[in-house]
Amino acid sequence: MSQTRKNTSSEGETKPQTSSVNKFLRGSKAESRKENNDLKTTDSQPSNWLQKTAPSETAKPLSSEMELRSSMEKYKQFLQKLGKKAVNKCLDLNNCGLTTADMKEMGEALEMIPELEELNLSWNSKVGGNLPLILQKFQKGSKIQMLELVDCTLTSEDGTFLGQLLPMLQSLEVLDLSINRDIGGSLNSIAQGLKSTSNLKVLKLHSCGLSQKSVKVLDAAFRYLAELRKLDLSCNKDLGGGFEDSSAQLVMLKHLQVLDLHQCSLTADDVMLLTQVIPLLSNLQELDLSANKKMGSSSENLLSRLRFLPALKSLVVNNCALESETFTALAETSVHLSALEVFNLSWNKCVGGNLKLLLETLKLSMSLRVLRLSSCSLVTEDVVLLASVIQTGHLAKLQKLDLSYNDSICDAGWTMFCQNVRFLKELIELDISLRPSDFRDCGQWFRHLLCAVTKLPQITEIGMKRWILPASQEEELECFDQDKKRSIHFDHGGFQ
Repeated sequence: MSQTRKNTSSEGETKPQTSSVNKFLRGSKAESRKENNDLKTTDSQPSNWLQKTAPSETAKPLSSEMELRSSMEKYKQFLQKLGKKAVNKCLDLNNCGLTTADMKEMGEALEMIPELEELNLSWNSKVGGNLPLILQKFQKGSKIQMLELVDCTLTSEDGTFLGQLLPMLQSLEVLDLSINRDIGGSLNSIAQGLKSTSNLKVLKLHSCGLSQKSVKVLDAAFRYLAELRKLDLSCNKDLGGGFEDSSAQLVMLKHLQVLDLHQCSLTADDVMLLTQVIPLLSNLQELDLSANKKMGSSSENLLSRLRFLPALKSLVVNNCALESETFTALAETSVHLSALEVFNLSWNKCVGGNLKLLLETLKLSMSLRVLRLSSCSLVTEDVVLLASVIQTGHLAKLQKLDLSYNDSICDAGWTMFCQNVRFLKELIELDISLRPSDFRDCGQWFRHLLCAVTKLPQITEIGMKRWILPASQEEELECFDQDKKRSIHFDHGGFQ
């Protein structure tokens, strides 16, 4: 589940689900009794939150149907108060405005759904400092597969508790602790707990206040996470320099498909270590190294060795301050990445005037769907080259093309491009916006663009911010907008 779900709810929550919820609760009765009986034989944990809050060995299951019904009724009332329902063993309470008073009630409610497999408490700041109160009833044998706690203001104590809880969550496959900047101090406990989650497939620690030492701590846990498919350590700016001191256990993640290290302040020594590791992750499909500006002069060997990743579908290296040598290495490598679908080179100025180095890649690519070249200092010759590639039938699968913030392209270049963009039959989004500080008059190429758009059946969005239309062309656009047969948004932010 994506972090962008902050302002959305699952589709199922908008439909009546009363009957399925009642069925879900009825099905939980026998399991609830079984879970309580199982507690009698559960080994006690070390002296921690779990020991303090766990039921004693002499605890008895609910003794009457009336007590069980009363508890389930409280559970349903709690969810009704929040306007939520448990759907298909999933409980999504993200961005619910949970209060401190809700915490204990929620802990009791969760006890009534032992079959729960997915729990999302993201974007609720009051969860922070109260995590033990909420999750204290989770016991060994819990069926939880997905636990999302994004931006919950978790404390270091919450992190310590979670580390002690993880060994009980043997079915856990997805753990998202992103945007909790205070849990870095309890990473030792979390990493220790991760050693017991052998089924984990997704681990997200985006913006968690991780430091150089955190890499070594996590490194010790990687050897136990053989099933991991996605690892997100992005936006931990103090992480830089940590990989150079690690023992490279990252290479043990043989099934890893997604690795996100963007904005981690990677150093030259980090890049050297990753050069030895990343090419060995043969199942890697997505790699994000963006916003690591020290890569610019030190990543030539790493980028050259990406050719050994035949499954790579997404390569994001925007804003890496690539230099001529590193860009050349990347261009030579990209020819071998036949599965590439997303290629983001934005904010690397060295691309300007050198797009010809990617000519073979653009010609041979049969899968490319997203190409981003924003703020690359492209010149007219670059756009003319791109237009010729499009004209000859290449890039036929392209859906998103970003050429924004390239203000050095003359009208002749835009004319050539707009005359040929019509061949991109699957194009959905096109952005040719100018920089915020620059305003220019649209040339005659705008008419070619309007004509091309009529031949693009999938196009829905065209970014043209800060291009100035003369009155005659504004009228043409207005007439085009009045054609209700097409739903195309020209994002111009108000022509001047």
